[in-house]
Amino acid sequence: MKKTLSILAPLAVVGVVIGFTFAMTAPIDAYQGIFQKTMYVHVPSAWLAYISFAVTLIASIGYLAKKDLRWDRIAASSAEMGVFFTGLALMTGMIWGRPVWGTFWDWGDARLVLTALMFIVYLGYLALRRSIAEPTTRARRSAVFGIVAFVQIPLVHFSVSWWRTLHQQATVLRPETLTGAADAPIDPLMLRALMVNLLAFTLVYATFMVARVWIAKLEDEREERHALENIEIAGAAISAPDFDGGFDD
Repeated sequence: MKKTLSILAPLAVVGVVIGFTFAMTAPIDAYQGIFQKTMYVHVPSAWLAYISFAVTLIASIGYLAKKDLRWDRIAASSAEMGVFFTGLALMTGMIWGRPVWGTFWDWGDARLVLTALMFIVYLGYLALRRSIAEPTTRARRSAVFGIVAFVQIPLVHFSVSWWRTLHQQATVLRPETLTGAADAPIDPLMLRALMVNLLAFTLVYATFMVARVWIAKLEDEREERHALENIEIAGAAISAPDFDGGFDD
């Protein structure tokens, strides 16, 4: 994994630098002004949250099918990445919303509330993992949680199409765009910058994932060694007889 990290980490750094350059040189939105450039962090963060939780779903199914803890490590690591990117999406969304909407938060907006709920649910997933010490039980229960929790993803993404609230509709991944009924309503140069940043964030995700799975493997090995060290050898509680004092008549 060290070799993989030595390749991915520089690529991620270069990708972020290139993505920042594309974002700064992309056209300024006529209505939102410079604040629109928050999109180049906000949207990739949201997409990577989806991808992270999708990987957790797949790895959870993999664990239940194979009973291999490697799948569990992938599921847990990707869930941590998903929580990170969801938090980043929420923060940048509020930063973007304040000058554009006039408020940081609107409890009547379906996308905002459902994203916050998704964030809390996956925090619960991580809390569940920390509350169970036995590896197999932890992996099994977490896998079921990871599969059920994924139902939120389509709800979060398509909420802006199903309910007309404060949040703008999806720019690229919207139903009519996916079916070919309409083109993406975004300037081509803005779209190019968005795609470049999506690639950069994906490289960051891949780098963090490889590092986190590696750390999880080391943690599992440490727990296994600790468990073996604490196993009492059969008969260790029986003390040998003491013949030094002789026998009483």
